[in-house]
Formats: sequence, structure tokens, C-alpha cells
Amino acid sequence: MIHLTNVTRQHGTRILFQNASVQITSGSRSGLVGPNGAGKTTLLKALSGLHALVGGDIHVHQRPIADYAKKELARTLALVPQQINADFPFTVAETVLMGRYPHLGLLAVEGKKDLEMAEQAMEFTEVGHLADRRLGQLSGGERQRVIIARAICQQSKILLLDEPTASLDPAHQLRIMDLMERLRCEAKVTIVMVSHDLNLAASYADRLLLLKDGEVEKVGTPQQVLTGEQLSQSYGCTLLVDENPLLGRPRVSLVSAGVAVTTNR
Repeated sequence: MIHLTNVTRQHGTRILFQNASVQITSGSRSGLVGPNGAGKTTLLKALSGLHALVGGDIHVHQRPIADYAKKELARTLALVPQQINADFPFTVAETVLMGRYPHLGLLAVEGKKDLEMAEQAMEFTEVGHLADRRLGQLSGGERQRVIIARAICQQSKILLLDEPTASLDPAHQLRIMDLMERLRCEAKVTIVMVSHDLNLAASYADRLLLLKDGEVEKVGTPQQVLTGEQLSQSYGCTLLVDENPLLGRPRVSLVSAGVAVTTNR
């Protein structure tokens, strides 16, 4: 569904990421992980068409991303940003309805179908009861579900999420991730997510892309990518990796300096 070949992006003389090559298959759950400044958000925005490249190619559905008109690209993929302006002067219903813009003609107004799609998206994300409230009146978790509802309203088959659970408590993190899994299973949406939470990424992603200093260091399953040796090298600190007995997936723990480590696979 998405194919990156030797993708390079820079700002001024600084290389943000370079020679990134990876394939993301339809219906998969891919996680972008790595230390601060690794290039995760920049790569995600490049996938969305927001960043121009200085080298390489990105193909979506076997077409160069540069060949897509803006509205066509918005019907193909949706981006959920990390930062949401709480002062956004619109109600929840108005915000969600903005997701219909790529489907409207020039100077067209929303019709019955558009309103129905917005209602369905709000019902799916469980924010329908907040329809008349403004974003500034919502909690962080509620705002995040509203922005996801807006993305759902676009009816895109690719959803790009930048730290969708950042600053949320565990209960809200679980709610957001379960929502993503429902969306993937019921609407056949491909998920690409940036996350600093290695355990969250290990629990939900099929494949992980580990980035460091603008390069893709490792691509594979959580078991292949999240090893103690690999993570300690990438993050520059000692990380213990064992197996979560409930999920059968890697579990990552930070080890303080001076603490003896007897097992670290």
C-alpha cells in the first residue's frame, strides 16, 4: 500500500532522515519508534505529503505521492497530529464534519450523507454526546477521539497517527488503541503510528520501524526489533527486554545505572 524508496528529507543543511526504504502492506499495523530526534514525525509527515523530499520516492497504491491532487490524497490517507490546538473555535460536530471536505466539490456545502458520516464517526469514537461542545472544553483523551473521528470522516484507508496516546493516562491509552484496532478490523484501515512508548508499540504493532539519527536501523516484527542489544545501542542506555506473559510479545524495562542485569535478550 505504501512504498518508500531511498527517501531523504532535509531542512537547510541538516539531514532529517536519509535513504529510508520500507514497504507498508494493506491492513497492517506499523509502528515508528526511536529516540528523540530520530526523524519519526518527519517521516510520518512525508508519508502524508506535507513534506517535500530532496531524494527518493514515495508510492501510495503504486502511484507516486506527488501525482495525487490534494483532495485525492486526503481521500486516500488521513493524518492525526500530535498537537491539537485546544483553542480551535469550533464544536465537536463542526470539527468532525471538516473531514468531509475532501469529498465536496468547489463551493459545495455538506449534504445529508456528509452529516450521516459525521454522526457515524462520532458514534464510533464515542464522542456523540459531546457534539455541541467546543474542543477547549474537552479533556485530552476526548479531543484525541474527536480528531480521530474527523480522520474517520475522510473515509481514508490509511491512517497516520503521531503519538496518539501522548500525555494520556493508561485507561485512555487503551481506549485509543482499542479504537484503532476496531477501525482496522471493521473498516480495513491501514495504521501507521509514531510512538515513544515501546511497550505500547510492541503490544499493538505487527511491524516496527526503528529509527535513529534519520536512518531506519531495523525493520521487522516486535520480537525482531525490540531486543536488549538493539535498543540499548539505539537509545544509548541499558534496556532490559523479556516477554510479556499475557501477550507473548516483548516487554521493555529501563535499567538504572548500577543495577546488575542477568538476562537481556
